[in-house]
Amino acid sequence: MRPVTPHPPGPRQESAWDYPRPPRVEPSDETIEVRLGGVVVASTQASVRVLETSHPPSYYLPLDAFEPGVLRAVGGTSFCEWKGVATYYDLVTLRATASRAGWTYAEPTRGFEAIRDHVSIMPPASWRRA
Repeated sequence: MRPVTPHPPGPRQESAWDYPRPPRVEPSDETIEVRLGGVVVASTQASVRVLETSHPPSYYLPLDAFEPGVLRAVGGTSFCEWKGVATYYDLVTLRATASRAGWTYAEPTRGFEAIRDHVSIMPPASWRRA
């Protein structure tokens, strides 16, 4: 396996290789909108970004950014050495379901309290349609 050689970022770009380890948590006022099946299921200008070395930023949207009924809790957990135990959601509309597309940390570890009551969504290319 060849070592990864990062490309230098261009103007107004960030490099995931410049993100810290452990990850940094920061508020964002960018407009974040999530669509599924042609429907806006979440929108906010009050998200939280988690920036971790070599990973694209993860945006965590407050629960109230999601339309009622689009988050359906599903079984299973995973563990992040930095954030703690994650639980998952299907993202659901009348037209489509994205299985396990969202996750949250009900009790994030110290330093990551800002993502409590927030949900992050996988990029659409990784969604498994149900």
